[in-house]
Amino acid sequence: MIGEILGERYEVQQLLGKKAGRRTLLARDLQTQELVVIKLLSFGGDFEWDDLKLFEREAETLKSLSHPLIPQYLNYFEVNLPTIKGFALVQTYIPAQTLEQYLQTGRTFTEAEVKQIAKALLEILIYLHGLYPPVIHRDIKPSNILLGERSGNSVGQVYLVDFGSVQTVLATETGTRTVVGTYGYMPPEQFGGRTVAASDLYSLGATLIYLMTGNHPADLPQKDFRIQFEQAANVSPSFSNWLKWMIEPSLEGRFSSATQAMSTTGSAYAALEKPQATNLPALVISKPDGSKIQLTKNWDSLEIIIPPSGFHESIVFTGFFAIAWNSFVLLWTINALSIITFPGNIPFALFSLPFWGAGFMMMYKFIFNLFGSIYLRLNPEQITLTWELFSWKFERPRPSPRQSVNKLVYIPKHFTKGSKDTRVAVPAQLYICSGLQKYQIGGNDGGIKSEVELEWLAHELSEWLGLPITNPMGSELS
Repeated sequence: MIGEILGERYEVQQLLGKKAGRRTLLARDLQTQELVVIKLLSFGGDFEWDDLKLFEREAETLKSLSHPLIPQYLNYFEVNLPTIKGFALVQTYIPAQTLEQYLQTGRTFTEAEVKQIAKALLEILIYLHGLYPPVIHRDIKPSNILLGERSGNSVGQVYLVDFGSVQTVLATETGTRTVVGTYGYMPPEQFGGRTVAASDLYSLGATLIYLMTGNHPADLPQKDFRIQFEQAANVSPSFSNWLKWMIEPSLEGRFSSATQAMSTTGSAYAALEKPQATNLPALVISKPDGSKIQLTKNWDSLEIIIPPSGFHESIVFTGFFAIAWNSFVLLWTINALSIITFPGNIPFALFSLPFWGAGFMMMYKFIFNLFGSIYLRLNPEQITLTWELFSWKFERPRPSPRQSVNKLVYIPKHFTKGSKDTRVAVPAQLYICSGLQKYQIGGNDGGIKSEVELEWLAHELSEWLGLPITNPMGSELS
């Protein structure tokens, strides 16, 4: 077809792609002398009416879109030539290669570059999904993403093309569903003909995994329908965690919108500017055997439940001391009130109040260790640390806004100098800083004494929050 004139206006220059019943051509507009892309749907032996329906939907969708990183609709006409009959869709030409072409030539992408690509595509999806009705691409993959030349620190301009599988939510609700997409990039719900905005997020996540690993998603191992990419990708924990939420098979566990994927702490580009932990040993990254701590998380909420610590030596000592202390204070108070007559005994009664307070605190600590639980909760609105004993609940410190969370601190067990140059052991500490508040779940007052459990929780919180683990003591640890 090279040199053929289509629509009495477009001179074919080059064949860009071909598949059953479809051709993609590079042509020159003889009126403007500009290069254009023509997508040609031809009537042939393998023609199906669903192909025409999708082709017309693509034309109508492109006509309604206006975004600098999406091809612009130019024309649509019927082709009636001796050699070919069908329909042609004309759109602007973007002089760039696809991500698939870059991968095939051996180009590799750093994590920073992949994050830039992710951010650019999420911004396009925010536009598409924000239309009425929302536009769902349904076929996001490396061959449908164009990438311009590198420019300084930029990976290059990113474009989303090929809306041949596009669907509007309105079309799904009012008509029959057509299963389209590409194996390896399609989420489970798309196989059943159902697609929502989050379906595009899954496809984008699978595309980013291809860029990080160099392997087609379908070639990577799976477990419970989840793509196991971690071993094949050199990726930071925070970005790995974000990708897992993008490709979560269950819609309930996946980001529900591109806006949520963009705004989530620890997202692709938020984690880009945050350094990794320094001055820390390698942390335990899996739950220690025998740990009774419960950790529940999804993309927007996390809950840690620390159960009662139960009997141990220090608690037994605290219990006996509390009983002895309160018994002594009780006897002293009774004697003081019985020997001295009213109102002279009132000062003695008031004098005993601080001792009663100390005694009650020791008893509370003893009972809490046996029956109380600690709950650390983070959701999109706030962070809370609640101490719960039977029906009593105490928030200490008070809740603070989630957006104020700015630091995660883990201090391993170390020693400090005591009196007479003795070495005093200081237990490991783990806490989250949010503004002026400090939410501690490790150390003397944090409920967890096990260092390996604190290391595991530090790793989990760092991944989920997208924050590096810091140690204010630095190299002073011994």
